[in-house]
Amino acid sequence: MEQLLLKMARQLDALDEASLLALWEKYAVIVSNFEPTKRWEEAALVLSFIQAKRWKNQLFNHSWSAQVHPDAQPVPQAPVPPVPPEFMADEAPEAPRPSRPRRTGVILPFRPRRPAGEEADGSPEGK
Repeated sequence: MEQLLLKMARQLDALDEASLLALWEKYAVIVSNFEPTKRWEEAALVLSFIQAKRWKNQLFNHSWSAQVHPDAQPVPQAPVPPVPPEFMADEAPEAPRPSRPRRTGVILPFRPRRPAGEEADGSPEGK
Protein backbone atom coordinates (compact mmCIF):
# COMPACT_ATOMS: atom_id res chain seq x y z
CA MET A 1 0.00 0.00 0.00
CA GLU A 2 2.72 2.45 0.98
CA GLN A 3 4.66 1.79 -2.22
CA LEU A 4 1.55 2.49 -4.29
CA LEU A 5 0.99 5.79 -2.44
CA LEU A 6 4.62 6.81 -2.96
CA LYS A 7 4.33 6.01 -6.67
CA MET A 8 1.18 8.15 -6.90
CA ALA A 9 2.96 10.97 -5.05
CA ARG A 10 5.88 10.86 -7.51
CA GLN A 11 3.48 10.94 -10.46
CA LEU A 12 1.52 13.86 -8.99
CA ASP A 13 4.72 15.75 -8.24
CA ALA A 14 5.79 15.38 -11.88
CA LEU A 15 2.67 17.24 -13.09
CA ASP A 16 2.66 20.98 -13.76
CA GLU A 17 0.74 22.96 -11.14
CA ALA A 18 -0.57 25.53 -13.64
CA SER A 19 -2.03 22.77 -15.83
CA LEU A 20 -3.67 21.19 -12.81
CA LEU A 21 -5.14 24.50 -11.64
CA ALA A 22 -6.71 24.94 -15.09
CA LEU A 23 -8.84 21.88 -14.21
CA TRP A 24 -9.69 22.98 -10.67
CA GLU A 25 -12.99 24.72 -11.43
CA LYS A 26 -14.24 21.86 -13.62
CA TYR A 27 -13.76 19.34 -10.82
CA ALA A 28 -15.00 21.71 -8.11
CA VAL A 29 -18.29 22.03 -10.00
CA ILE A 30 -18.62 18.25 -10.40
CA VAL A 31 -17.87 17.66 -6.71
CA SER A 32 -20.27 20.41 -5.62
CA ASN A 33 -23.14 18.51 -7.29
CA PHE A 34 -23.07 15.33 -5.22
CA GLU A 35 -24.24 12.14 -6.80
CA PRO A 36 -23.54 8.66 -5.43
CA THR A 37 -21.52 7.52 -8.47
CA LYS A 38 -17.98 6.47 -9.24
CA ARG A 39 -17.71 9.55 -11.47
CA TRP A 40 -18.33 11.82 -8.47
CA GLU A 41 -15.92 9.86 -6.24
CA GLU A 42 -13.16 10.06 -8.86
CA ALA A 43 -13.81 13.79 -9.35
CA ALA A 44 -13.51 14.33 -5.58
CA LEU A 45 -10.15 12.55 -5.60
CA VAL A 46 -8.94 14.52 -8.64
CA LEU A 47 -9.88 17.77 -6.89
CA SER A 48 -8.02 16.59 -3.79
CA PHE A 49 -4.93 15.81 -5.90
CA ILE A 50 -5.01 19.29 -7.43
CA GLN A 51 -5.34 20.90 -4.01
CA ALA A 52 -2.60 18.66 -2.59
CA LYS A 53 -0.15 19.71 -5.32
CA ARG A 54 -0.94 23.39 -4.70
CA TRP A 55 -0.57 23.01 -0.93
CA LYS A 56 2.72 21.12 -1.28
CA ASN A 57 4.16 23.84 -3.52
CA GLN A 58 3.05 26.62 -1.17
CA LEU A 59 4.55 24.84 1.82
CA PHE A 60 7.78 24.14 -0.10
CA ASN A 61 8.10 27.77 -1.24
CA HIS A 62 7.39 29.10 2.24
CA SER A 63 9.90 26.75 3.88
CA TRP A 64 12.56 27.45 1.25
CA SER A 65 12.10 31.21 1.58
CA ALA A 66 12.20 31.05 5.37
CA GLN A 67 15.42 29.04 5.20
CA VAL A 68 17.12 31.35 2.70
CA HIS A 69 15.78 34.65 4.14
CA PRO A 70 14.86 34.05 7.80
CA ASP A 71 13.93 37.72 8.44
CA ALA A 72 12.03 38.37 5.19
CA GLN A 73 8.30 39.06 4.98
CA PRO A 74 6.23 36.28 3.32
CA VAL A 75 5.65 36.70 -0.42
CA PRO A 76 1.98 36.45 -1.48
CA GLN A 77 1.18 33.38 -3.58
CA ALA A 78 -0.88 33.34 -6.77
CA PRO A 79 -4.60 33.02 -6.00
CA VAL A 80 -6.35 29.67 -6.19
CA PRO A 81 -9.49 29.65 -8.37
CA PRO A 82 -12.56 30.70 -6.36
CA VAL A 83 -14.92 28.11 -4.93
CA PRO A 84 -18.34 28.16 -6.60
CA PRO A 85 -20.95 29.51 -4.10
CA GLU A 86 -22.87 26.24 -4.08
CA PHE A 87 -19.75 24.13 -3.45
CA MET A 88 -20.21 23.84 0.29
CA ALA A 89 -23.92 24.64 0.49
CA ASP A 90 -26.19 22.27 2.39
CA GLU A 91 -28.85 22.49 -0.30
CA ALA A 92 -28.71 23.04 -4.04
CA PRO A 93 -29.77 26.53 -5.10
CA GLU A 94 -33.42 26.70 -6.14
CA ALA A 95 -33.05 29.37 -8.82
CA PRO A 96 -30.08 30.65 -10.79
CA ARG A 97 -28.36 33.47 -9.00
CA PRO A 98 -27.54 36.72 -10.79
CA SER A 99 -23.93 36.82 -11.82
CA ARG A 100 -21.67 38.73 -9.47
CA PRO A 101 -18.05 39.66 -9.76
CA ARG A 102 -15.87 36.77 -8.66
CA ARG A 103 -14.23 37.13 -5.30
CA THR A 104 -10.68 35.99 -4.87
CA GLY A 105 -9.65 33.85 -1.96
CA VAL A 106 -7.34 34.85 0.83
CA ILE A 107 -4.01 33.07 1.03
CA LEU A 108 -3.02 32.16 4.54
CA PRO A 109 0.72 32.02 5.15
CA PHE A 110 2.17 28.89 6.70
CA ARG A 111 3.91 29.62 9.98
CA PRO A 112 5.89 27.14 12.02
CA ARG A 113 4.53 26.38 15.46
CA ARG A 114 6.37 27.89 18.39
CA PRO A 115 7.93 25.35 20.72
CA ALA A 116 6.13 24.93 24.03
CA GLY A 117 7.23 27.52 26.54
CA GLU A 118 8.32 30.12 23.97
CA GLU A 119 6.72 33.54 23.75
CA ALA A 120 5.81 35.32 20.47
CA ASP A 121 9.06 37.33 20.59
CA GLY A 122 11.15 34.15 20.81
CA SER A 123 12.11 34.61 24.45
CA PRO A 124 11.51 31.80 26.97
CA GLU A 125 8.43 32.09 29.17
CA GLY A 126 8.84 33.50 32.65
CA LYS A 127 11.59 36.03 31.93
